[in-house]
Amino acid sequence: MIELRDLQLLSALARHRHFAKAAEDCGISQPAFSMRIRNLEERLGVTIVRRANRFQGLTEEGEMIVRRARRILGDARALEQEVVAIRGEISGALVLGVIPTALAFTGRLVRRLHQAHPRIVARIDSMSSTAIQQGLDDGTIDAGITYGDSIGTDLRHVQPLYEETYVLLVPDHMTDATGPIPWARVAEFPLCLLEPQMQNRRILDRIFAEQGLHPRVVAETSGFTAAMVMAREGLAAAVVPRVLVRALGALEGCRVLPLVDPVVSKPICMATLQRDPELPVLAALRDVVTSLR
Repeated sequence: MIELRDLQLLSALARHRHFAKAAEDCGISQPAFSMRIRNLEERLGVTIVRRANRFQGLTEEGEMIVRRARRILGDARALEQEVVAIRGEISGALVLGVIPTALAFTGRLVRRLHQAHPRIVARIDSMSSTAIQQGLDDGTIDAGITYGDSIGTDLRHVQPLYEETYVLLVPDHMTDATGPIPWARVAEFPLCLLEPQMQNRRILDRIFAEQGLHPRVVAETSGFTAAMVMAREGLAAAVVPRVLVRALGALEGCRVLPLVDPVVSKPICMATLQRDPELPVLAALRDVVTSLR
């Protein structure tokens, strides 16, 4: 009979697409890892991996086996959690893929989850919206918190969370404004924005382009921490989600100005794969999300 461990190794190989990285992730040596994959191929009588001097991808049979392996591993994980839940406890690991703009909201969400279920251990990974879609499909994350218009609904359960709106975080010395500020004025400040491949940056670029504006981007980052530090140090302004400023509070030496002309909002949702049986930790998370409304 095929061992679950072999399916875990194969799933890791499909995820990393590299023997050494997959072996390291699984905590075994590369020779031992490769041998178990070859033994699995011999047992099943098919070639799973296309090989040359290095990993060249999975065969058609290999892709099918990986899909089934992920379902089997998910069922095994659900079984373990359901056995514990029979005793009245919900416990286990919960991996969340979160776009950078929603990290502050997710922190509060996980706090509520921990209050309701102290034995659930949540891991929050900051990811792009594209990586979240991939993570849901390959089983590396349990739930994604992302833009509602960037996630497909096929085989996914989608829960609306909130509307993302934006403010300008600007050093005091750069402006004497105290109220709402138009996007046309924002383009005149030196700006630190997220990197171009991030969905938030694509949203901002689209807003500027639609207004015929050419923003002065002086720095780019994969997260908001560096942008907020630059604003705090008086080096650049930053367009950040309002929910982040509300979570962190005022920053000394900076002004928070609502953005208008146009007022922009984007729906943020939580997406999970539709599966039966469902992981108890995911059901618990959904209950907490529902209670926030």
